[in-house]
Amino acid sequence: MRKILILCAMLLAGGSVGTPAMNEGGAAIVAKAVPLNPRDPARTRIGGLAYLGGWVLTSADRRFGGISALAGDGEDLIALGDRGGIFRISPRGNLPPAGRVIGMLPDGPAGRGRDSESLARGPGGAYWVGFEGANAIWRYDPGLGRATGHVAPAVMAGWPRNGGPEALVRLADGRFLVFSEEAKGRVAGSRAALMFAGDPVAGARADRFDYVPPDGYVVTDAQALPDGRLIVLHRRFTLMDGVSAVISIVDLAAVRPGAVVRGREIARLASPMTVDNMEALAITRDARGAILWIASDDNFSSIQRTLLLRFRLDKETAPEAGR
Repeated sequence: MRKILILCAMLLAGGSVGTPAMNEGGAAIVAKAVPLNPRDPARTRIGGLAYLGGWVLTSADRRFGGISALAGDGEDLIALGDRGGIFRISPRGNLPPAGRVIGMLPDGPAGRGRDSESLARGPGGAYWVGFEGANAIWRYDPGLGRATGHVAPAVMAGWPRNGGPEALVRLADGRFLVFSEEAKGRVAGSRAALMFAGDPVAGARADRFDYVPPDGYVVTDAQALPDGRLIVLHRRFTLMDGVSAVISIVDLAAVRPGAVVRGREIARLASPMTVDNMEALAITRDARGAILWIASDDNFSSIQRTLLLRFRLDKETAPEAGR
């Protein structure tokens, strides 16, 4: 989507992106380490999160960039750009991750509707992609090589073209949650959200609820923790303060038809910490618990960065956020 960062004169790379076959290989993705706080490189904690490492990602492949969604794929991460690029990132412990551009999404909406902003993965490996410009959800096979169905739900038809399905979550019981970035909710400051009883592409019923993001922030992604709670990522940009991000935790029991849902802030990324236009979130696990991966959308601009940050949610109940 085209965000306020662009409206404030962020220069975009020109030209359209083609749609080669999924199996067409691309250039490597190079990772360069960055500290959590360049002014205090020894700092390794922020609020309820412990910093495990972060990197600036670059590639010679012109399709790389615009990362708006992440999903775990075994031990790897699949990253999706908002122009449809698909990137594989392979963690390597304390070493910089390895990565490669692996192709472009086939099928999908045409023209302005081809703005892939959200991604969910099912236990069988299928993927669901939320396309913001079309307010549609497309389902893909496990290899992201072909579409197996799509839907433009009537309840999403009135959502803004540049503020539609920004976050898409598949819950363990098969339900789906969809969060709009800009569609207004019924309560002041809230945004529209949906809970589908099953696969939306298969025609599952949708019930509406409202989500209240932190003041001045918008939702950019969300994922379910293994214990069922939700982690929600938010972004804010102002000319005075620049860009910042808030990570909140939400009790899934609060998400029900007609509810007004609020999260609890557990961490905040703001200057002088390493932060950019944070848009993508994935959750993986290791022997010690949940790992949060947060990536930024560089809008294909030379004055922004693609960041990939790794954190540990290292307590069962994260404490209130520190600054």
